Amino acid sequence: MKRLLNLSDSAAGDISLTGGKGANLHRLSALDGIQVPGGFVVTTDAFRELCAGVVASRGEALEASSPAELARAGADIRQAIRDIPIPEEFLRELETALASYPPDILFAVRSSATAEDLPDASFAGQQDSYLNVGAADVPRAVLDCCASLYNDRAVAYRRKNGYRHEDVAIAVVVQEMVPSQVSGVLFTADPMTSDRLTCVIEAVVGLGEELVSGRKTPFTWRLRGGKINAGSKTPPPLSDSQLEELAAIGKGIEAAFGAPQDIEWCWVNGGFSIVQSRAITTLYPLPESRDGLKRVFVSAGHMQMMTDVMLPLGMSFMKLIALFRMVEVGGRLFIDITHDLKTAYGKKMIRTKLAATDPLTHQAIEQVLARQDYIRGIPKGPGSFSSFSGWLPIVREGIRLYRRNDPADIDLYIQRMERLIARLEEQLEPLAGTAAIEAILEDQKQLSAIIYDASGFGMVLATQFIIQKIDAMGKTLTGEENISNRLSKSVEHNPTSEMGLSLSEVADLAREHPPVVKYLEAAGEAFRLDDLRQVEGGGAVADAFENFLGHYGMRATGEIDIAKTRFRENPAELVGAMLTNIHTLPKGHGKSSFEQGRLEMTRLTEELAALAEQKLGSRQAKKLRRYISFFRNYLGTREYPKYFWICRYDVYKRTIMREANRLAEQGILQEPGDIFYLYLEELREAIQTGCVDYTNIARRKKDYSHFANLTPPRVIFSDGEVPEMAYQKNIPSGALPGLGVSSGVVEGRARVIQSIEDAVMEKGDILVTSFTDPSWTPVFVSIAGLVTEVGGMMTHGAVITREYGLPAVVGVVGATRLIRDGERIRVNGDEGYVEIL
Repeated sequence: MKRLLNLSDSAAGDISLTGGKGANLHRLSALDGIQVPGGFVVTTDAFRELCAGVVASRGEALEASSPAELARAGADIRQAIRDIPIPEEFLRELETALASYPPDILFAVRSSATAEDLPDASFAGQQDSYLNVGAADVPRAVLDCCASLYNDRAVAYRRKNGYRHEDVAIAVVVQEMVPSQVSGVLFTADPMTSDRLTCVIEAVVGLGEELVSGRKTPFTWRLRGGKINAGSKTPPPLSDSQLEELAAIGKGIEAAFGAPQDIEWCWVNGGFSIVQSRAITTLYPLPESRDGLKRVFVSAGHMQMMTDVMLPLGMSFMKLIALFRMVEVGGRLFIDITHDLKTAYGKKMIRTKLAATDPLTHQAIEQVLARQDYIRGIPKGPGSFSSFSGWLPIVREGIRLYRRNDPADIDLYIQRMERLIARLEEQLEPLAGTAAIEAILEDQKQLSAIIYDASGFGMVLATQFIIQKIDAMGKTLTGEENISNRLSKSVEHNPTSEMGLSLSEVADLAREHPPVVKYLEAAGEAFRLDDLRQVEGGGAVADAFENFLGHYGMRATGEIDIAKTRFRENPAELVGAMLTNIHTLPKGHGKSSFEQGRLEMTRLTEELAALAEQKLGSRQAKKLRRYISFFRNYLGTREYPKYFWICRYDVYKRTIMREANRLAEQGILQEPGDIFYLYLEELREAIQTGCVDYTNIARRKKDYSHFANLTPPRVIFSDGEVPEMAYQKNIPSGALPGLGVSSGVVEGRARVIQSIEDAVMEKGDILVTSFTDPSWTPVFVSIAGLVTEVGGMMTHGAVITREYGLPAVVGVVGATRLIRDGERIRVNGDEGYVEIL
């Protein structure tokens, strides 16, 4: 048994003996040109010798489910460890090791757990460290570090990341204290954007503990491509040459460790010392380039307003219908647009799509297109955006629909799509086993044609063309940009806004029965339609709710992932939206506000037509009336292709869940939900063979748990470059920039919410969330404004807020992190920014 190891000892590289920090310090001390303060490690063998009995006798209490009981159990173990008498033999070994240093030297005593500084979980700051410790106090500090393995932070972190307490041990690093003049951290890649070409350096004068503890605000620099960008105008504690030297040291360590690093450093006596290095665990994984070409990928999630992770079965379905060449990266889908950048058609398609869906992605790609050397170096190859060849029939149908301008054509399209869905239900209902999966796969071959149906997409394409005409005339007449936004209120034939109005009618019915409202308030996640029927007045409300679910129960947050829970599977998700409606809005608000909006649009149309008559003449005024008429008849239809796509997904999912339940009953699956961790081919194989590889499922569950905490970049190259993105606009100091997609200015309380089931709002509240899709629409009836991290002019939140007349700013990077729940904010939908008041 080895109780102590010098950092230079070859055995100190064994993480099971010296923990993550100790093993990394050993590796650092072996690198040429890297200065590491001298020291030794109290090994995990010593920890087990000292503490094993205490932990074994009390460890069972750490399985408590109650946070209070868990905290008590941790405190009990910590105190018991601190009370352990250190054996004389161990004390002599410590004294001998410490005697090799000058008598007046101070030490840093730092914890080094075996589950620490790992490639996929840093555990940074979970255990305790002690600075400026005299030699006589080192034994006590060692015990304190051992005890900190069971502090509340460390216990919670292990539970969250799936590490068993009994599998983790702790070592303690004892190092010379360095009297640093400047200290800080160096990230060899940008931990916020995942850009591997940017180094981020933070520094404070004095000890690094001042930075880590948050007691001092650090000076920050970003180094990229030979340029240094300082985050402050105050006199910097390091010169440019020092910064470049430090970045070079960091890149050397990164190369030696094989991954971007989070490095703690200090400047002392004219040189840099490195006191810690660990992998940055928050970087987004890199997309692969199989041919070695530097390829560029855009996030499909930002284009589809769904940046959550997508489980393997959902990936399978998306790839089957995708028009684009998609790859999986970090549990999300990315589109390889490299070869599209080479062709005029590909560039046009990229610009058109991205300008409508996400302005920051569009801006980043414009930067890439400006790199002529890179573009010239791209060889010819198959594009993604340029691979769709079905535009001609869509354009022809769009022209025909515009010329007719007859809403009856919309009804014919809806009826045809509904018949196709009914036929699919009839086909899949009697099928089971392999036959059911084969039938789904066969239907998938038609799904793209159904989604990109000439009539459905012809309506969308024609409307987008007419928007340009209206906006151009509006600018000429009034000087106002994007006047079509103001003409978007209360349009017909929008299945998404109709869903919100339909749920408000259910809420209106519920408010007439106080016992029903009382049940809704108390039920929460336990809400069940059968329980509602037992409440006085609940039968009629349950019938109305059931009717709502018959029309809209297929919807879900992140609904393009077939794994996501649908409203019909968990109606409780909608209870919060209903209660908000009941408590904050008058009865009939949905219908009355829709009618009011329609009257406003009639008046606005007449005003614009009169202005056109006056300024441009009767012929142009007639054109404008026709444009607006078509626009208001057809604007809502942009929601139908996705609506019918999700309807079809719902039929697939019901069939798949029948199979999942059958496989679980047979013991092939441990639980039905595990089916979503299989790809479609694996599911077919599981049904055929009766076997599932649970090693794969367990690994994927762990991977996806990690992926869920990562922020996907909008654009990323295969070499790790993430283009810099920022809105170019003059806004008030401290304001958060974004894209104004629905005009108006509103102040109110921010409700930072990530799940619709948590969306219990009060009058005047402003919704702040990562993204919205159609499932969020019921909430829009009762909010005062919207802020999202993702979105563009034609995405869901933009269209619905314009229809409801709500100020909205989308694409606000980090909104859910920078805005705290409950803060008062001002949303300026005219200028595109958010102020925290």
